[in-house]
Amino acid sequence: MSIRGLKKKQPKTFKVKIITVDAEMEFSCEMKWKGKDLFDLVCRALGLRETWFFGLQYTMKGMCTWLKMDKKVLDQEIPKEDPISFHFLAKFYPEKVEEELLQEITQHLFFLQVKKQILDEEIYCSPEATVLLASYAVQAKYGDYDPNFHEPGFLAHDELLPKRVLRQYQLTAEMWEEKITAWYAEHRGIARDEAEMNYLKIAQDLEMYGVNYFPIAQNKNHTDLLLGVDAKGIHIYSINNRFSPNKSFEWSAIRNISYSEKELTIKPLDKKAEVFKFFSSQLKVNKLILQLCIGNHDLFMRRRKVDSIEIQQMKAQAREEKARKKMENQRLAREKQLREEAERAKEELERRLFQLEDEARQANEALLRSQEAAELLAEKAQIAEEEAKLLAQNAAEAEQERQRLEITALKTKEEKRLMEQKMREAELIAVKLVKESDRRAKEAEHLKQDLHEAREAERKAKQKLLDITRLNYPHMVKYPQYLPTDTRDANFDKGSIKLDLKDVDLKRLSFEIERERLDYLEKSKKFEDRLKELKSEIHALKLEEKQSGLYSHWTEVLGSLDRSLGNTPSWMKTFETGDSLDINLQRPFPAYSLNTTSSWPCTNKIQHAVPVEKSSFQTNSLVANSVGTGSRKQIIKVQQHDSDVIYI
Repeated sequence: MSIRGLKKKQPKTFKVKIITVDAEMEFSCEMKWKGKDLFDLVCRALGLRETWFFGLQYTMKGMCTWLKMDKKVLDQEIPKEDPISFHFLAKFYPEKVEEELLQEITQHLFFLQVKKQILDEEIYCSPEATVLLASYAVQAKYGDYDPNFHEPGFLAHDELLPKRVLRQYQLTAEMWEEKITAWYAEHRGIARDEAEMNYLKIAQDLEMYGVNYFPIAQNKNHTDLLLGVDAKGIHIYSINNRFSPNKSFEWSAIRNISYSEKELTIKPLDKKAEVFKFFSSQLKVNKLILQLCIGNHDLFMRRRKVDSIEIQQMKAQAREEKARKKMENQRLAREKQLREEAERAKEELERRLFQLEDEARQANEALLRSQEAAELLAEKAQIAEEEAKLLAQNAAEAEQERQRLEITALKTKEEKRLMEQKMREAELIAVKLVKESDRRAKEAEHLKQDLHEAREAERKAKQKLLDITRLNYPHMVKYPQYLPTDTRDANFDKGSIKLDLKDVDLKRLSFEIERERLDYLEKSKKFEDRLKELKSEIHALKLEEKQSGLYSHWTEVLGSLDRSLGNTPSWMKTFETGDSLDINLQRPFPAYSLNTTSSWPCTNKIQHAVPVEKSSFQTNSLVANSVGTGSRKQIIKVQQHDSDVIYI
C-alpha cells in the first residue's frame, strides 16, 4: 500500500479542550466520535473508573448543558469554537461520599468541585462551618502544621472563605488566618485523602449540596417556584428559600416523569396521589431536568441493588488500597513519629552537643583565663618577691638610716650643745669686746684731751720763742738762720726743756695709742676668724638639721652676732675717719716742722714703719706732727695701705 493511499484513509479530526477543576487538556477527536468516545478518552487520561458521576458540560446561549453520550459530538448543539471547550464536572452526587467514592481521583475531583461551589456561594455554608472546611482544605494542601515553617501570612494567597462571610464579619485577613490556623493545628497526622474526605463529609450535610435548581411555575405565566434535583429525589422550593423544600418526591416514590414541550409531569407511585405538573421557561430546560432525573434515579436504584462484579472489584481494590494506604499511613506515621523522635533526639543531642561545646568553650576560656591568671599571679608573685626583697633591703637601709639618724641625732645634739657653748662663748667675747671698746673709747677721749693740751702747750712755747727772738735779736728775726748757735742754744735752753718734755709725752702717747690699736686689731682679727669658723660650722649644721627646730635658733644667734659686731667702738670710728683727726692734729702747727738742732723751721721727717695684720676695719691715715726741742724732733704718721701694712 502506497503512502498516498494511507493519507487518504486518515480520518478527519477536530480539537477539543477539556477543562477540569484544576487542569486543562486538549485532545484531537475524529469527526464521527460520539459523546461517549470523547468522555471515555478523558476518563482514561485522568485514570478515572467511576465515570458514572461525571459528564462533559458546555454553555450554549447562556444555558449549561451536558454532552449526550449516545450522539455524535458534532451533531449536538455545541459552540462553534476551535478548539471546542468542555468542562469535565461531577454531574451526579453520591448519597454517602465515604461509601460510594472509591477512587482517590474521584474523591479529589469531588473535593475540588464542592470547594469551588462553596467559595462561589452556589452552596450555602455557615461561617463556622466554612472556617472548619477551610482548615481541612489547608491540611489537604500543606500537610501537618509546622509553626517553624508555616509562619504568619502563609495563607495570604489562598482563597478559603466565601466573600459573603468576609463581608459579614469585619475581620482582617490576619484574624481569619489565626482562626483557620487554630483548627488547622488540630488536624495533625491526617493525610491528604482523609482531609478531603472529611471535607466532603461535612459538605454533604449542607442543604444545597448536590442540588441542581431550575425555575418553574405552576402555570404558564409565573415562575414563582424552584425545582431541585439531587441524589435523593425531586424537591419543590419557594423562590426565596432554597434550604427547606415545600414538597419533596423521593426516587422510590416516583412512578414516572414526562414532559410535553414546556410542561413537566411527575407521577407518584401511589396512584391515588395527586399528579404534579409544572411549566418551565424552555423546552431545553425540561429535557435537562429529565436527563438529570433519569441519571439520579438510575444511581439511586443502582445503590440499592447488588453491586456488579466491576463495582465489587473496585470496592475490593478500594478497600485494599485503603488498607494499604492505612498501613502505609501508619508506617509513615510511625516513621514520621520515629523521625520526629529522632529529630527531637538529634535536636536534643545537638543541643546537648552545643551545650557541651559551649561548656567546653567556657572551660577552655576558663582554663585560658586560669592560665593567664596563674601566669599573672606568678608574675605578681615574682614581683611581690622582688618587692619583698626590695622592701627588706629598704627596711635594712631604713634601719641603717634610722641608726645613722640616731647617731646623727646624738651627734647633732652634742654639736648643738657644743655650738650653744661656743655661741655663749662668742656672746661673752662680744660682750667683752663691747666693754673693751667702751674702755678704749674713754681712753681715746683722754688721749684726745691730752693731745689737745700738748698742742696748746706747744703753741704757747712757739709764741714764747718768737717773743724772745724779737727781744734779743730784732735784726735776725727775718733771718733766724744767721743767729749764733750758742746764742740760739742759750736762749732756748729753758724753753727746750719744756718742749722736750712735751715731745716725750707726745711720743709716748702716740706709741700707746698705736699699741692699743694694734692690740685691738689683732684681737678683732682672731675674733673674726673664730666667728667665721662658727659660721661655717653653723652652716654645715643647717643642711643636716633643716627640718629640726634649730634653723631659726642659729639664725637668731648669727643675727645677734652680726648685730654685736656691727657696733664698732667709737674710738675705732675715729681712726677709721682719719681725715678729721689729721685736720685736728695739723691745724695748730704750721705747714713745716720745727727743728731745734738745725735750721728752723726744718723739713726733716722721721718715719717708723710697723707692720700690722689685716683686720676687717678699714682705716685712713693718721698724722701727728710734734715739735721737738734741741736735737729731738719727731713726726708721727700712721697710715694703713692696701697691703695691710700700717706705717708710723
